[in-house]
Amino acid sequence: MLEYDWQIAIGDTYLTPEEFEKLLQNAGELIEFRENFVVISPEEAKALFSQINKKTKLNKYDILQAKLTDEENFDIDIDAFLKQLLEVKEITPPPNLQANLRAYQQRGFAWNVSNLLNGFGVILADDMGLGKTLQTIATILHLKEEGALKKGALVVVPTTLLSNWEREIEKFAPTLSYHTYYGSKRELQEADILLTSYDIARRDAEILKKAKFESLVIDEAQKIKNPETAIAKILKSFKAKYKIALSGTPVENNLSELWSLFDFTMPKYLKTLKDFTKNYAQEIEINKNKEKIERLKKITAPFMLRRLKTDKNIIKDLPDKIVIDEYATMSKEQASLYKKVVDETMKQLQEENAKGLIFKLIISLKQICNHPRNFDKTSPLQKELSGKTQLLLELLENILQKDEKVLIFTQYVEMGEILQQIIQEHLYALPLFLKGDMSKKQREETVEKFQTDSRYKIFILSLKAGGTGLNLTAANHVIHYDLWFNPAVENQATDRAYRIGQTKKVTVHSFITKNSFEEKIDKMIKAKKELSDLSVNIGESWLKDMDMEEIKEIFL
Repeated sequence: MLEYDWQIAIGDTYLTPEEFEKLLQNAGELIEFRENFVVISPEEAKALFSQINKKTKLNKYDILQAKLTDEENFDIDIDAFLKQLLEVKEITPPPNLQANLRAYQQRGFAWNVSNLLNGFGVILADDMGLGKTLQTIATILHLKEEGALKKGALVVVPTTLLSNWEREIEKFAPTLSYHTYYGSKRELQEADILLTSYDIARRDAEILKKAKFESLVIDEAQKIKNPETAIAKILKSFKAKYKIALSGTPVENNLSELWSLFDFTMPKYLKTLKDFTKNYAQEIEINKNKEKIERLKKITAPFMLRRLKTDKNIIKDLPDKIVIDEYATMSKEQASLYKKVVDETMKQLQEENAKGLIFKLIISLKQICNHPRNFDKTSPLQKELSGKTQLLLELLENILQKDEKVLIFTQYVEMGEILQQIIQEHLYALPLFLKGDMSKKQREETVEKFQTDSRYKIFILSLKAGGTGLNLTAANHVIHYDLWFNPAVENQATDRAYRIGQTKKVTVHSFITKNSFEEKIDKMIKAKKELSDLSVNIGESWLKDMDMEEIKEIFL
């Protein structure tokens, strides 16, 4: 249905390429044609036949985009064909699936299967905690049971999620065999699902390419958001009939990340990154072009499914989430140190005009707002030296009195260690602490303790180590001790507690130091909410583009 035949029009008369070629034989530039004359140079004739010989089939992606944006009127047969191609069919969950899919999960599963069997890759971008793993396992099981998946699936996940995938496969699809390709003595084994981590996929790319798989799944797919990274290039080089990308945050910083996900699931659909940047990213991110926003939504919507927990039509049995900004006042020591660092940096900026100093300044001021010890490594471990630490202890006392549990996120491992010691000293409670250098077994044991042991009420987590993948529904309080200034990252961390399985109302406390750059940047980010709602969060990257007046406004 996508093929077409070339015709050449001379006036109102149409010729086939063969007829036109015959007409040109033994003729010069002036051709006699039915009592008329046509002028055509050898160069024009050559270019025309080159075009004819080059392409006799329409690009399916060009047709799809034209159809989705109503830019072309097609023959009725093609319209019907495309409608059928994009239709999400009613598909019964596989008999061996040991789970009752919620209504929206059933729709997600059917959407997955319909698109994959129609030859499209998919991006399942549901909000954190809505069951992307379950929907994907159901999809793999269905393809296997229907005979569409003869060589199994390769599933690539962050190291912290390997155990989670193992448990969920055992729980929801016990008839699927799986093998985890991980560890120092790893060996390939045939299985319905081959599990591995991003790090191992990068190291053992050539070995994994030899494995037998027809489906390729990447979880926390924002790991390939930068198309220039080695892991992004490696995973895009893997050949697979069915491609699935899972990500609760398909865009964290800019639209090129969305392009990279589509470049994995449907290569060439959004053309080259250069084309995409010119046609969409620049117009949307810089000019907020509403027409481009709508067009991009239309052409991506059929292949990227995103549902939010806040939508009551999606899920009605998840409790509410309350977000509270908690303001801390700097101690005298903090204020003095803060002013000293700002003054020194501003002086350097006037002399050097080095924008790189801004990021160094941000890190320094964040650490000072956390606790002077986090910055200078020598200040005493005293709660009185930090307004945030005092605020935290007051809040924790109330939480412990109610016999509730809490997650505390910080960007800095050292700050986590400081809090662990101060909390233990003043509240006589030993907080658990999850950080990046822990082994897989240590992580699992720590999470299990928090989830099941009533003695452990406080869980400190390094944001990078614990911000994604973990299920920590035992907590109904989340404290962001220091903000990342990227709502997408902070929401991912919050969703460790605010997800399916949560039975209590979740309270999120965001710590902000008054009269500091934290307060000013928080206001700026809230003012950028429109951009955030478009999933075009720009994180801290916009800071490097500020002029001196804007810098002074934030830091002075």
